[in-house]
Amino acid sequence: MILDAGTTTVSTAGTEQQIHNTNSRVLWLKAKALAANSGIAYLGVSDVTATNGYELSAGNEVEVNFKEAGGSVLASSIYVDTAANGDKVCWVVILEG
Repeated sequence: MILDAGTTTVSTAGTEQQIHNTNSRVLWLKAKALAANSGIAYLGVSDVTATNGYELSAGNEVEVNFKEAGGSVLASSIYVDTAANGDKVCWVVILEG
């Protein structure tokens, strides 16, 4: 298993950003909207928006254990969007490997 982490900045609100551009498979994910964010962040897939993403207020986090649920997802399939320009989501993943 491989541990990876990063921070994704959404320069323009309403524009989804891929958190990781590899085709490695994610077994576990934790994502957190930075406390300094001025708006809501949204976690989802390539079409994530305020209406279909998992909502994270500033300082909130979510953890997803794909392995425990019976599988994994491509790292490149996970995206974030934000309601305010320049807001960020930090993340940590465990990848197959």
